Amino acid sequence: MKASKRSTIEAVVFLTILVAVFWALGARMGGGNMLKTMMNTAHDLLLNTVFYLMGITVLTGALSKLLAEFGVVSLLEKFLRPLMKPLFNLPGVAALGAIMTFLSDNPAIIALSKDRSFASYFKKYQLVSLTNFGTAFGMGFVVLITMFGYGNVSAAFIGLFGAFCGSIISTRLMQRSCRKAWPEEMEEKVIEASQEELAEERIEGGRKDGIFMRFLNAMLDGGKNGVELGLQIIPGVLIITTAVIMVTFGPGADGYTGAATQGVPILPWLAGKIHWVFEWLFGFQAMELIAFPMTALGSVGASLGLLPSFNAAGFLDGNAIAVCTAIGMCWSGYLSTHTAMLDSLGWRKAIPKALGAHTIAGLCAGIIAHFSFLIISML
Repeated sequence: MKASKRSTIEAVVFLTILVAVFWALGARMGGGNMLKTMMNTAHDLLLNTVFYLMGITVLTGALSKLLAEFGVVSLLEKFLRPLMKPLFNLPGVAALGAIMTFLSDNPAIIALSKDRSFASYFKKYQLVSLTNFGTAFGMGFVVLITMFGYGNVSAAFIGLFGAFCGSIISTRLMQRSCRKAWPEEMEEKVIEASQEELAEERIEGGRKDGIFMRFLNAMLDGGKNGVELGLQIIPGVLIITTAVIMVTFGPGADGYTGAATQGVPILPWLAGKIHWVFEWLFGFQAMELIAFPMTALGSVGASLGLLPSFNAAGFLDGNAIAVCTAIGMCWSGYLSTHTAMLDSLGWRKAIPKALGAHTIAGLCAGIIAHFSFLIISML
């Protein structure tokens, strides 16, 4: 009876919340427009985001397989171990993931983690934390180059420093919370085989083939893994990102038409209610700037699209560039990618911990960038 009563209560509460959300959106957008926007946004994400991400995972999957096949992964571990261990509590090879996500996007780190040679360096709590570690550098190159275009290079580099600090905070918090929740399971090695055994596997696998065939096989096998990963991230990207977009953006130039990426700007409205927090922590002088970090929750690419209007209105001073660079790079749309990334790793139960850690880290990245900018400005 208790289980039945609980099930009934859950159903009523869920339906109440669901109806309230759809009613709030539908009352503003119009029921038909709301449904059209939802479908058009999901379709647009599938064509322009998911396939783009799949292209990234295919290329990075192939590259990671080649790097493992020819011993580059092992070499990176030896050189970068002194840096990665004290800062991130990660093996040296994790630096490769930071480079690849910086040059591409968040899911590139997962393509690496699927490789046995790469994963063999990690314990489970370290591998799971790669979701947070890689996301903090996602699309970093694009963000940095875009910010350079607004004329304050030093402020953009201060933002890069803030994002780097945020990556340490996010990774460490994720590791700590996972080890505390699942102490025995998280301390296990991901791959029990030693590096010597894995090296022997590569040698035996390539013994019958020459260097060219080893290169070709590694590239194609890695690309195949990337395709599988690209398919795995589809549900998370379409569902989560559509939801975030619909409570972040407003109507189009012609009002609500049912076009993609329209919505009711609930998140920016909520942020505006505590504008004094953003003024003190981030130094924002114009509350319109709050839209940048709120949009970066779902897509840093979308948040970069706000910059021309900010610049035209005179909002983009040095501090704003530093803070937006830090938060944009650190968060880089984690609400829309963390779920899919952890799902592909088989750790759905760690999603709340990853989201919580990265939320804190992104805020810290912006705060560090703001106060670093103030200190440097006074020198």
